[in-house]
Amino acid sequence: MHLRTMLFFAMLCCVTAHYGQQSTLIFGNIKDGVSKRPVRNAKLTIVGDVTSFLSDTKGDFKMECSLSGEQIIEINAPEFISKRFSIFLNEQPIELADIFLEKDIALERTDNLIALTDSEISENDESISGSSGLLQSTKDIFLNRAAFDFGQAFFRVRGYDSQNGEVLINGIPMNKFFDGRPQWSNWGGLNDVIRNQIFTNGLTANKNTFGGILGTTNIDAKPSGLRPGTRLSSSASNRTYRGRLMATHSSGLNEKGLAYTVSLSRRWAGEGYIEGTLYDAYSAFGGLEYQLNNQNSVALTAILAKNRRGRSAALTKEVFDLKGNQYNPYWGSQDGKTRNARERKIFEPIFLLNYFLQSDKLNLTAGVAYQFGTNARSRLGYFNAPNPDPTYYRYVPSFHINSSIGADFRNADFAKKGFLDNSQLKWQELYNANSNMINNGKAAYIVYDDVANDTQITASTIIEVPVNEYINIDVGGNFKTLNSDNFAEISDLLGASFHADVDSFSNTRNNLNGTEAKIVGEKINYHYQLGVAELKGFGQAKWNFKRWKGFVSGSFSSFGVQRDGLFLNERFLENSLGTSEKISFSSLGLKTGLTHFVSGRHWLTANGAMINRPPTLQNIFINPRENNNSVPNILNETITTLDLNYFIRLPDLTGRISTFYTRFQNTTDINFFFVDSGIGSDFVQEVITGLDKLHKGIEIGLEYQVSSNVKLSVVGNLGHYVYASDPSININFDAADSEISRSEGNIDLGIAKLKGLRLAQGPQTAFALGGEYRSPKYWWIGATTNYLANNYLNISAITRTQSFLLDPDTGERFPDATDENIAQILKEHPLDNFYLLNLVGGKSWIVNKKYISAFASVNNLFDQVFRTGGYEQSRNGNYGQFYQDNLSGTPSFGPKYWYGYGRTYFLNLAISF
Repeated sequence: MHLRTMLFFAMLCCVTAHYGQQSTLIFGNIKDGVSKRPVRNAKLTIVGDVTSFLSDTKGDFKMECSLSGEQIIEINAPEFISKRFSIFLNEQPIELADIFLEKDIALERTDNLIALTDSEISENDESISGSSGLLQSTKDIFLNRAAFDFGQAFFRVRGYDSQNGEVLINGIPMNKFFDGRPQWSNWGGLNDVIRNQIFTNGLTANKNTFGGILGTTNIDAKPSGLRPGTRLSSSASNRTYRGRLMATHSSGLNEKGLAYTVSLSRRWAGEGYIEGTLYDAYSAFGGLEYQLNNQNSVALTAILAKNRRGRSAALTKEVFDLKGNQYNPYWGSQDGKTRNARERKIFEPIFLLNYFLQSDKLNLTAGVAYQFGTNARSRLGYFNAPNPDPTYYRYVPSFHINSSIGADFRNADFAKKGFLDNSQLKWQELYNANSNMINNGKAAYIVYDDVANDTQITASTIIEVPVNEYINIDVGGNFKTLNSDNFAEISDLLGASFHADVDSFSNTRNNLNGTEAKIVGEKINYHYQLGVAELKGFGQAKWNFKRWKGFVSGSFSSFGVQRDGLFLNERFLENSLGTSEKISFSSLGLKTGLTHFVSGRHWLTANGAMINRPPTLQNIFINPRENNNSVPNILNETITTLDLNYFIRLPDLTGRISTFYTRFQNTTDINFFFVDSGIGSDFVQEVITGLDKLHKGIEIGLEYQVSSNVKLSVVGNLGHYVYASDPSININFDAADSEISRSEGNIDLGIAKLKGLRLAQGPQTAFALGGEYRSPKYWWIGATTNYLANNYLNISAITRTQSFLLDPDTGERFPDATDENIAQILKEHPLDNFYLLNLVGGKSWIVNKKYISAFASVNNLFDQVFRTGGYEQSRNGNYGQFYQDNLSGTPSFGPKYWYGYGRTYFLNLAISF
């Protein structure tokens, strides 16, 4: 009742009389500045007016505006640079001369966004949670800098994980259940056909979905929306791939109402910027659309993207000092070829069937998506054998310097020389170990894949109803089901005859119902399935008046998941095999926004939301590979957020200033590691519950048109992202073979003192100053200098619990573990601040009626070495061991860091006809 009353008064206060107003008619034609061809579906708006108009298939447009005096027309079209100019309205018809738009060659760099490529080859999943991919289509100068300049340092807009942004293709949601994030590799390399995107920033209303607090991107893949013709392109880079070839043909809509698009892409590298990181990707797209009449159409879309790439590792400072930022311990030479032990292989085809209805009274988009395929990660397993990792702590100098019996500098020197001479995997030695007669054919080393075979079906419907000239209603919903088959599979026995599927620490079998001896292609370690179903719905009302516009939107969801164990694990006889209890969540969300136009050139917006959502799959079951245990009393996450924005649109100056406040409550996190804690040592699963996070800050982005050829920009972010609670910590372990002093298999460690510590969400301070020159002869060049600061490591929660203070030998607190000493050794330190200079440029030509464009970019021109992030290791889980390990200044279990790329380039040449 209260909500209805508030909504009534909110809409009532926005109503303004419009009677008796006169309009000005404006008409003209929009063309490609180079080819002189008409530009269809160009969006024209009068800045400060809520109504927009589109050009037709011939490029013609007609628009009416009730404003008067000097106003600004803004024109936006896919693949073209936005155009803005002043016009004087006096109720007399205005015929504009042909308006020419310039191709946006800079779109070529979207395929080389750092967040879509290099971050996904890293070992730490946290590093793929950036938002650059979501922002690639935005015209907002702040978000553009965040994606293309700050993104190389893993900057995150407002510190948000990418699970807070939603991606749709033809109105069908694409975010994954596992981590809530979009899997950009599923359509990677298909730039030509995914460029037609509509991005809504933050909490702004989106007609297709309730959306996330980071924003929403809807990729329109209909063939009729793509420019007719053929496009061929070739790229070269030294980042993740070395070469790329792409070919696309779009037929356009013929007289029978048919349109089709075909696109193929190939990307490859024997090695990227990081050593040993191969890249091998094929992508294909096929789209067929049939327009039954002017209002009804159906479309069938197929997207196939196969990607194989080598992964890289985070490095301790000790290893970095010895080998540099391009070092990668995961590869070695085999028969003269580079072989990476940790590869990621993704092939998850997507098929979509859509129906579209567009009329004056109703717009409807309905669709079904079917996705299946494999996401596999390889790794090197060793069993009762030496660790093959060249960076294993016993193989580097610090092991001898930090010895509990005193520093041994002689052996440290030997270790240094040994590491430098043997810093890569020795594949032949692994084969030799497996051929040892003592083993009787049993493998000491194998390569196996952690595999997720997913089958997902999504059905979605979206309805848009224009109630009248001022009010629109949007409603929609989707139902999604997932069956996820998870297992480990042997891919290479490295010369051995078989592998014994036995846990080497407890000497227990991983599956009592299967044979112990396994060969290539057979499942080992674990096998389970997850069944997931989710129903979502939303509804929203939008109103637009002369000085005010606003919206109110609500959502609901019902989510359920169940584990089905297919292995009878000897360590968990009671709850490893069979189905778990079904875990269900019901969630609600509410958001609203209001915009006030002070004038056609200045306006203010305020948006707020309170959203409940279920945890992601990776944070529901504690150790799904081995048992059915789930996080006890797990709750929905709650997000409360508010942002205020000021926009300016002057003839020479455009931009915005925003401030935001967001609080995440009741979040859950699960981590896996080996720890020497105050209560014992073991491999544990650390469950963090009741974790709150606070994000607040200011964003600024301004562009100044110095002349018709020169533009300057300034962008800044001042963020403050911290833990906002002291969460509870619980550790789980295998009680049958544990050195931890309890036998129940889990221990409540109480709270971890995290409140006020900084979050590891990328640089929290970022500034950029840019300049751009565009020649009338269709070439351009730009430069951006960037400053990034206040980036922090992901902290170890277990070292902030009371167990850290306990001596494992006595069970009592370490005498010198005073509050002052603890505060000193656990003090947070930001990573080094740094500057980056990036250059971009391009040129276009018309040759024999063919459009040719060249684009080039250089990132980090001065080859700056910088850290993009990292994490504290949790091995030293008690004060005494932590203190001893850090005495020398080169700890054996110090933080591990991710390093950004040095000087890199990207070149692209394209021809269209």
